[in-house]
Amino acid sequence: MQRICVSALCAAALAVAGCGGGNDNTSTGGSSGKPSGQAKRGGTLTVLYNGDVDFIDPGITYYQYGFNVAYMTQRPLFSYKPDNAQAPVPDLASGPPKVTNGGKTLTVTIRKGVKFSPPVNREVTSKDVKYAIERGYNPNVAGEYLAYFSDVKGAAAAKDTKAGETPDISGIETPDDQTIVFQMTRPRAAIVTGALSMPVSAPVPQEYAEKYDAKKPSQYGTHQVATGPYMVENGGQANASGYKPGQYIHLVRNPSWEAKTDYKPAYLDKINIQEGEDPDVASRRILSGQSLVNGDFQLPPSILKSTSSGSQKSQLVITPPTGRFRYIALDTRKKPFDDLNVRKALAAAFDRNALRQAFGGPLVGDIPTHIIPPGQPGFDDAGGAEGPGLDFMTKPGGDMTVAQNYMKKAGFSSGKYTGGQTFQAVSDSATNQKRVAEVAQAQFAKLGFKVKVQAVKRQTMYTKYCQVPSNQPPICPSVGWLRDFADPEAILDITFNGKNILKAGNSNFANLDDSKVNDAMTKAELLTDKAERNKAWGDIDKLVSEQAPGIFWLWDKQPNLKSANVNGVTNENLATWDFAYSSIK
Repeated sequence: MQRICVSALCAAALAVAGCGGGNDNTSTGGSSGKPSGQAKRGGTLTVLYNGDVDFIDPGITYYQYGFNVAYMTQRPLFSYKPDNAQAPVPDLASGPPKVTNGGKTLTVTIRKGVKFSPPVNREVTSKDVKYAIERGYNPNVAGEYLAYFSDVKGAAAAKDTKAGETPDISGIETPDDQTIVFQMTRPRAAIVTGALSMPVSAPVPQEYAEKYDAKKPSQYGTHQVATGPYMVENGGQANASGYKPGQYIHLVRNPSWEAKTDYKPAYLDKINIQEGEDPDVASRRILSGQSLVNGDFQLPPSILKSTSSGSQKSQLVITPPTGRFRYIALDTRKKPFDDLNVRKALAAAFDRNALRQAFGGPLVGDIPTHIIPPGQPGFDDAGGAEGPGLDFMTKPGGDMTVAQNYMKKAGFSSGKYTGGQTFQAVSDSATNQKRVAEVAQAQFAKLGFKVKVQAVKRQTMYTKYCQVPSNQPPICPSVGWLRDFADPEAILDITFNGKNILKAGNSNFANLDDSKVNDAMTKAELLTDKAERNKAWGDIDKLVSEQAPGIFWLWDKQPNLKSANVNGVTNENLATWDFAYSSIK
């Protein structure tokens, strides 16, 4: 999200202008991304989750539904109104950022009067934002946003911070309680500004949190304090008694929050997230019940079919293209997936429409021809809907002739894999994701690959397997990426740049480390003209697509379900419900 001017987040125009996008509102009913005139204050909304958040700590969570909690309980410097995923607005910040020094200096002023929830209660200062970012370098915290701050002076050395310690990064300055300044080694103010619209910039009080950050792993998440309109229920004590992993998250009003300091209306009194719900049963409960909405699960195909055209059509809300792509990641370090021809063969062989059908059918999105999704900067430059014409991505139903030709180029004379190995795949156990993994298993078999699927909870899939290269299986069939903010770098860099492969919290699921791709990204990072930038990243999209790091099968939209008495408002940035704008009729 940038411009100096670079993209949709323009430092100079933020006041008038991290995961939605596009303007094609495909909602079938409900309030979609537009706040409703029927909204009234009060009531309790119950949100049904299948799994748990990845992390309850706002400085670590990097998962869509963890974000949904973080944006309700925390106030980053910038955030998103429901119907505009392209241009964040000042939240904790009192106005737009100021970019100087040719894009190497970024200054943000924070608003007065924002307070931490009990038991801290005091007013927020710029030092709390500084600590929030710096604590990510503490190995006990292991923040997942560090790549966006890599050009801040002192950040490179901070990567060597010892466990339990928090670095003082010289390039993050706090000249007074209302001002925070970022000094950079390269003109990267635009990307840093984009990152400041994510939960990582939400303030954390050092004097309160550092004792929890000293533990391995950090215990701040279950002792957190809030600055947003809601807080994880804690009874005024230093604990998050309202969070029981795998069972519930209870959000209640933050007594320290004052509406005059915030743009969010926060109609609801309470938000109760119930976890461990079966998607089929939960969907039926929502349709027939009161004050219920879906959370982290994809709607079952049968529910989508019945609600999209039936009498309950008004209870189904489908977001515009979200800015997310879904793919089956192949670990490019492991044989035979280290062979480009093998990866191309698999991409060509897959019936990607069958994967989409398992996920819910055409209502859930379109089949990719490259990586950058519709509605995002760089999409047209990467070839638009038609794509660059790669022969292994042009036929959604698969092309076995092309696939077998690539297998022969890889040295398999029969056109099929004959190595005899059984390959492990760790998938998400959520209903639709598991179905996709099972369909993928059959698609691998078309080229002779025997795959054993292990389905685990989403949090486990990411934090134990697919985001930990040392323990990563050859195949991760349930991964994807919802762009962090509206800039093509935020879609391609974290996910496919070799320099961003991390020991933990890794989002380069294919472990792709191609020098040509990496060099092109390094050059494109410094472009500040919007058209030039989009063109460069569009070209990079083709370079990455040509590497076939996996099977790209969906540019998704997000179907959401609500009870009839819910004024449900979705947030295009998160592609799910916006609890601060939704209300009970």
